[in-house]
Amino acid sequence: MSEVLRPPVEVLYQEELELLKKADDRPKPPNWELSPWAVVHFLMGGKLGKGKEIEPKYFGDRRLIELAVSTLVTDRALLLTGIPGTAKTWVAENLSAAISGNSSLLVQGSAGLAEESLRYSWNYAQLIAKGPSEEALVPSPVLKAMQTGKMARVEELTRIPSDVQDTLITILSEKILPVPELNMQVSARKGFNLIATANDRDKGVNELSSALQRRFNTIVMPLPATLDEEVRIVQNRVEKIGQQLELPAQKSPVEEIRRLVTIFRELRSGRTEDGKNHLKSPSGTLSTAEAISVFQSGQALAAHFGDGQVKAEDLASSLTGVIVKEGDQDLQVWQEYLETVMKKRKGWQDFYDACSTWIGKK
Repeated sequence: MSEVLRPPVEVLYQEELELLKKADDRPKPPNWELSPWAVVHFLMGGKLGKGKEIEPKYFGDRRLIELAVSTLVTDRALLLTGIPGTAKTWVAENLSAAISGNSSLLVQGSAGLAEESLRYSWNYAQLIAKGPSEEALVPSPVLKAMQTGKMARVEELTRIPSDVQDTLITILSEKILPVPELNMQVSARKGFNLIATANDRDKGVNELSSALQRRFNTIVMPLPATLDEEVRIVQNRVEKIGQQLELPAQKSPVEEIRRLVTIFRELRSGRTEDGKNHLKSPSGTLSTAEAISVFQSGQALAAHFGDGQVKAEDLASSLTGVIVKEGDQDLQVWQEYLETVMKKRKGWQDFYDACSTWIGKK
């Protein structure tokens, strides 16, 4: 087992990527490691012949991934948007790994991000000793991607201040980055493109200028369409993360995952799964990613402080913390759900007792 806490996708799935390279006989765009078909196959999974199988990385509409890959074949950048927890970052990372063999050319967006993080900075020791020179230039991940014909990633694009966002306009439209201090410009090699992600419900979101929006093809990442699909996503990711963290091996109980996901879906949509009862929704998004986090926390509790089997009492504290974010208002929504839905649901008494007990402790 690797000592790295979170290996990059190209390391985690190195064997699968090598298998796809050997089997891939379709045309590849310049500087792509795989053909567009093989990139989609890597994300969506499926048989590869001779008994080989590629594990699915994304559970959802295959057409969305095909549209994303088709965009990256052209000179338009890709923007994956949607509410938090819809696998935007995971898809972007897997796309970069499959296309470029490198998912690490990443700029993490934040409110304090400077323009240099998207362009370049300087090695000040070299700058003082020799003045402005190519040796003193420190390229950003975006500039490195331009120089090598790779995919660059920008996470949380709308968290970046608007004037800094617009640094990307020249890069995406002209495929060059001027370096006026050296009286030169860097031209992007074939294969370069950019994958950005953006949440549309975060506080502090900075809207993209219309000029920048036109440089992107935008794909809205949806929440899982069905209960079964979301259960499968949570189970798959929980098991993978458990392996990476080397938690004691215990098969994830599908029934507990199904109950957890049911709670998330019902509170998120404002109605029960059978459509018979309308519910109030809490202030949070209650995304699939948060469901994975809640179950992962419960798994750790069960492994180290229980008998290894995840039970309702292992999930109750984290679940309450995810739902109750805005104080009394969210607490009221959660209590109402417990009394009107969970308490009356057959086979859910243990979950009701555990969650009610935990609310009593708060």
